[in-house]
Amino acid sequence: MSQGSRPDRVAEELRAELATLLTREVHDPGIGFVTLTRVQVTPDLQQARVFYTTLGDDTARANSGRALGRAASFLRRQIGSRLRLKRVPELIFTYDESIAGQDRIEQLLHELHAEPKPEDDGS
Repeated sequence: MSQGSRPDRVAEELRAELATLLTREVHDPGIGFVTLTRVQVTPDLQQARVFYTTLGDDTARANSGRALGRAASFLRRQIGSRLRLKRVPELIFTYDESIAGQDRIEQLLHELHAEPKPEDDGS
């Protein structure tokens, strides 16, 4: 789903800058090991949905989500000072469920290949 060249370019710049900010500037231990997978920016550049994944169980995922929510205003201010945008989009952090779905499919395929094949006894 292509949004047009401008939103795509802004989304990629946001993803790169947010990744840098999360590793260097945000010191909230609740964030944990977060990977930004993609960013979708609305055509009017008012909102940016930031998709992320995290290592750990559901508790770690929930903690990371809350910590990212707390850091959103700080991150938005930093983006405003670093990128040349008329308006800085509102940052909405969303857990990326597609990675978990891919892992589940891979697990099922692995289980299918690991099952012993029924032997033909020639009867």
